[in-house]
Amino acid sequence: MKPITDINELDLNKSYTYSDYLTWQFKERVELLWGKIKKMTAAPSTQHQRVLGKLHLSIGNVMKGGPCHLFIAPFDVRLPVGKDNGEKNVVQPDLCIVCDESKIDDKGCIGAPDLIIEILSPSTSRRDMKDKLKLYQEAKVPEYWVVNPHDGIIHVFILDNIGKYQNRYPITAEDVLHSETLPGLLIKMEEIFPDILKEPEEPYGSNVRRW
Repeated sequence: MKPITDINELDLNKSYTYSDYLTWQFKERVELLWGKIKKMTAAPSTQHQRVLGKLHLSIGNVMKGGPCHLFIAPFDVRLPVGKDNGEKNVVQPDLCIVCDESKIDDKGCIGAPDLIIEILSPSTSRRDMKDKLKLYQEAKVPEYWVVNPHDGIIHVFILDNIGKYQNRYPITAEDVLHSETLPGLLIKMEEIFPDILKEPEEPYGSNVRRW
């Protein structure tokens, strides 16, 4: 199959497969959701990357020496859904944890990771909160975190015994974040969002009195 070097050569209304995806050699990062091409943010915000780095470091420190593997984007995850074997759904989560070694190959992960983390960007928030939530539920990803990098809030979705996500109460910057799927994973939110917990500084020379 001829390599595609320009995304404009593709019809974004068509349905594609992972086999097609492997022939694409253009610079844009894309994902496949139910065979449809979804463009990714070209350059995430500084805050997005700052929070991503802190989560990666904190989770990596907790998991060090354990049996699970932590991967940071770009890292292809092929998700079999229903009768599809992973050809129609290829995503690049910001972070994911895979504990089953048999799911990892040279091209990424084939099958549901134990935990997926997506950090919201303005251009991807609807996809992360709706489309990917639906996809990850159908693919039976046990746990899904959606991180708002600006408000210091994380929504934790846990797959219940009938295969539906249940949204725990939002985790805020004052809380301790823990995983129900991976019990040893505990993170103080103040490590991830230290700036949000800071008291705003009083302007120099202010005559406001505190009682």
